[in-house]
Amino acid sequence: MPIVVNLDVMMAKRKMSLNELSAKVGVTLANLSILKNNHAKAVRFTTLEAICRALDCQPGDLLEYVPEQEESTS
Repeated sequence: MPIVVNLDVMMAKRKMSLNELSAKVGVTLANLSILKNNHAKAVRFTTLEAICRALDCQPGDLLEYVPEQEESTS
């Protein structure tokens, strides 16, 4: 998937556990884990806003566009 979620990086920078973030944001551990492990298909702006507020960061700190490599058929 070309969008990579760097939630684990920001959590490490802020020295915050998934449990602590879950409590601050009001999102279940399961849903945060799905997001953290790049298995999410979507994220609500309200969730993104709450995560940014809790981690004191910008959405661009959490989301990164990485183009997929096209397979060459040479």
